[in-house]
Amino acid sequence: MNLFKSISQIRDLLKSIDIEAVAKLSRKVDLNQLMGAVSKMSEEDLGKMLKFMQAGAGKKKEPPIVNGDFYELGATLNPEEREIQLKVREFMETEIRPIANYYWNNAQFPMHVIPLMAKLNICGLTYHGYGCAGRSALLEGFIAMEMARVDSSISTFFGVHSGLAMGSIYLCGSEEQKQQWLPVMQRMELIGAFGLTEPEVGSGAAGGLTTTCKREGDEWVINGQKKWIGNATFSDITIIWARNVDDNQVKGFIVRKGNPGFKAEKMEDKMALRTVQNALITLTDCRVPEADRLQNANSFKDTANVLRMTRAGVAWQAVGCGRGAYELALKYTMERKQFGRPIAGFQLVQDLLVTMLGDLTAMQTMVYRLSQLQDAGDLADEHASLAKVFCTLRMRSIVDHARELFGGNGILLEYDIARFVADAEAIYSYEGTKEINSLIVGRAITGESAFV
Repeated sequence: MNLFKSISQIRDLLKSIDIEAVAKLSRKVDLNQLMGAVSKMSEEDLGKMLKFMQAGAGKKKEPPIVNGDFYELGATLNPEEREIQLKVREFMETEIRPIANYYWNNAQFPMHVIPLMAKLNICGLTYHGYGCAGRSALLEGFIAMEMARVDSSISTFFGVHSGLAMGSIYLCGSEEQKQQWLPVMQRMELIGAFGLTEPEVGSGAAGGLTTTCKREGDEWVINGQKKWIGNATFSDITIIWARNVDDNQVKGFIVRKGNPGFKAEKMEDKMALRTVQNALITLTDCRVPEADRLQNANSFKDTANVLRMTRAGVAWQAVGCGRGAYELALKYTMERKQFGRPIAGFQLVQDLLVTMLGDLTAMQTMVYRLSQLQDAGDLADEHASLAKVFCTLRMRSIVDHARELFGGNGILLEYDIARFVADAEAIYSYEGTKEINSLIVGRAITGESAFV
């Protein structure tokens, strides 16, 4: 009786089976082995398996949107600021991303994007008057992040012009100098550079500048060299910082393009920020009129005010570089398939992605608060320095993990991530090394200076 019942059940089962589907399945797995394994499963396990199979048999689920702003900090900007942020993002995606690798690989700067960038009307964003918008440091940080999210070279170009060059005039220039230079620089009709670092003097700029200046009548004579000066191969003006031989104090000068005794040579063979045109500047009896001396730059403390303001921007830039790398890696893991499925579905991959996202989110919340302090007028050197140290360290970790997730493709420029890995090294070093910024913070929290 049981035999006839079993035969009847098998006959009914055969009527419902899709023979073509069974044939396809037999080409993928050993059906005898599969049946044997299934027959040994408990009812509970069979139920779970069927539930899983039924869930996967429905409409294909769309993957989540790739978004590195996990805590939605951008949503806290007011509608007008949010519109500016997204306008910059669109510019970077449409105008810069398609050409970024080409110009980086050829160590050239896309001069044609300057007038396009000028239309964004974001230069000197936090300055008041002189054609500048007088907006928040928080918005300025988001813009630095948006630029570095696509191309740190473009972000650096913009930071040098809008932050260091314009900022030097805004903070240290006379009213007449501000009126003369800031409006045309805001419109990007003139491009600026900033010359502080020297071939033998980087971290020791506060007390060891070897570039000298000496007043002779209504002129200043400047002699020395500057190195790593971004934008300087094509800038219309370059802010030069030099030590006055008469009082040993640092002075700032607006040196115009074509000034006799001023020579800027492009630095070749860089491995990072290759789109940025860095120059070795040689000043040989370079004569600058007193009218072009920054009238309110009388010591290195005034130079430091500019650096404090822009160091916060570098921390935001590190966030942008990290975010760009994370988003590239996340998108890649969703598309790259191994063993018949996207690698985003593997545990070790997800662990790396979450580690990256945790670092990125910590960086974002830190610089967010940093800009709030800046907007409140409470920003101190140690605040900016801590953010620069932490964010550049975490940025390095993020781009390292991102390259790992790309496997061998990670060393090919066409996948973008190799550019992020290289550029991160420059961001890690400039605007104060980890060690120097650590000592600034250490002095603040201990009351003891460890500088030598």
